[in-house]
Amino acid sequence: MALFQEMEEKKLDHNIVFYNILMYSMCNAEELTTAREIFNSLLAKGLQPDVRTFTIMIKGFCKEGLINEATELLEKMDGNHFSPDDRTYNTIIKGLLQQNETTKAMELIKIMVDKGFSANATTASMLVDLLSANLGDKTLQELLHC
Repeated sequence: MALFQEMEEKKLDHNIVFYNILMYSMCNAEELTTAREIFNSLLAKGLQPDVRTFTIMIKGFCKEGLINEATELLEKMDGNHFSPDDRTYNTIIKGLLQQNETTKAMELIKIMVDKGFSANATTASMLVDLLSANLGDKTLQELLHC
């Protein structure tokens, strides 16, 4: 953060990759508030968030159990003409599954598959574990019939 502040004070040119690294680091250090402040300041700095920027913040929200904020950001992302990629979908689906939001996760899996993406190994493993633990769940049974 000290390096970041010094760079800002000297008005050194930054790009979105620099801010993505910074936000990623803040989220990993459980400094979500700082990451959110940086994210919210991007437009004022003349920088446009990219898919990776949104995915980093979605992961940060999921890590803190803030699923509503993560899904709102996904909707905002889609509304701002940024198409989520497979990493974005897998990130939020894992967050939803960790919070037992099975129905929402299944909805996103269907959207992800319809857009030509697939679950990564971690997401697939979580689904298998969920299926074996909850075979009576109607939503999961519908997924098996697809």
